Amino acid sequence: MINNYLLIESWYLGEMYVRIDNEEVKISNPEKLLFPSITKWDYIQYLGKLSPFLLPYCKNRFLTTIRFPDGVSGDSFYQKNVPSSKPPFVATKKEESTEYVLLQNVPTLIWLGNLACLEFHTSFHTYQGRNVPTELVFDLDPTDSPFEQVIEVALLTRNVILEMGLDGIVKTSGASGLQIYVPLEPIHTFEETRKISHFIASYLTEKNPKLITIERRVKDRGTKVYFDYLQHWRGKTLIAPYSPRSTSAATVSTPLEWKELETSILPTDFTLFNIEERLKQKGDLFGAVYNKHKYNLSNLLQFVQNHL
Repeated sequence: MINNYLLIESWYLGEMYVRIDNEEVKISNPEKLLFPSITKWDYIQYLGKLSPFLLPYCKNRFLTTIRFPDGVSGDSFYQKNVPSSKPPFVATKKEESTEYVLLQNVPTLIWLGNLACLEFHTSFHTYQGRNVPTELVFDLDPTDSPFEQVIEVALLTRNVILEMGLDGIVKTSGASGLQIYVPLEPIHTFEETRKISHFIASYLTEKNPKLITIERRVKDRGTKVYFDYLQHWRGKTLIAPYSPRSTSAATVSTPLEWKELETSILPTDFTLFNIEERLKQKGDLFGAVYNKHKYNLSNLLQFVQNHL
């Protein structure tokens, strides 16, 4: 329960103070609506419940958040640089001219929730290895295509990588797409993973020209599913697993079992309202990224190089 995470210290004139891991975090305007039926205090509690699942992937990665000071119905902005008012428990790391937040602990997550950060996007690499992605990631986005087509592309992609001796974990984006993560040994550069992603995307596009496209211009994609192999790069980000999304339904980017793609699921099936029960039933499906086999792409790179 959330009370294992947050203890209310005081509540006075619209401000609440909570204590977590021996740190005090101020919650301002806790009754403000951030989603149609979720107050800021509700949201803070949901984040507390998600923290054991959200934090492991975010740790040591450059964080970009999207803030909605007046909730999902209001204006928003991207936050890369850490606010100057950060408390001492918030760790940061400078990359070029940007001082990024590192989402290392629950107090930092709760502090960000108080700032109305409704989405958490992370780099594909940790700050210790800027040119070494931790996974090979395929980002599949519909254009005007139904979600069933995104599922079809995800299953086709998995068939191809299985033939290559790889496998991955699939998750919803929380918006309209799916993403597949193949855990890697920390030895490959972004240039190397880009070669493989491009090879797979091109192969799938050639085999399924009416279903898949790698066309960057939205107006030229028609109703095909966009296989975005370019997003996976240093300095770019993707929505973190178990991050909320700024939708009126309060959806969550949710890892799936592959067999679930054989049912009629939608990204809107997974929300802040029901994610806790799902986690109780299925546990951390994304944990396989950290805890299971990591792939060496050296032989596959040689194969791809020979076929360019």
